[in-house]
Amino acid sequence: MKNKIYYLSTCDTCKRIIQETGISPEHFLFQDIKTEPITSAQLEEMRTLSGSYEALFSKIARKYRLLNLHTQTLSEEDYKKYILEEYTFLKRPVVLINGHIFIGNSKSVITSLKNALQK
Repeated sequence: MKNKIYYLSTCDTCKRIIQETGISPEHFLFQDIKTEPITSAQLEEMRTLSGSYEALFSKIARKYRLLNLHTQTLSEEDYKKYILEEYTFLKRPVVLINGHIFIGNSKSVITSLKNALQK
């Protein structure tokens, strides 16, 4: 299985992380989630690796507040539904490497990602 990155080509943070980590199309499948929406099967694979849909859900997406989701108690099924309906709800980038998942752009995640890429 080839390594994969789910990202937005218009996202400056995604671009910076790709450049900073040296992730290249030579070794990774790139999927721009805006032009090629994630499938239910892909999301299920990510959930299996991460342990929950909530871990994949971006609570800083504009629509999170716009839809008043911050005032609701969301279930795992809710997180799944929103991620599949609207690409902005997927925390980005999501990188899959040899059965490991790296979600988002926090410093600790990027450090872990860099370490995994050096192996």
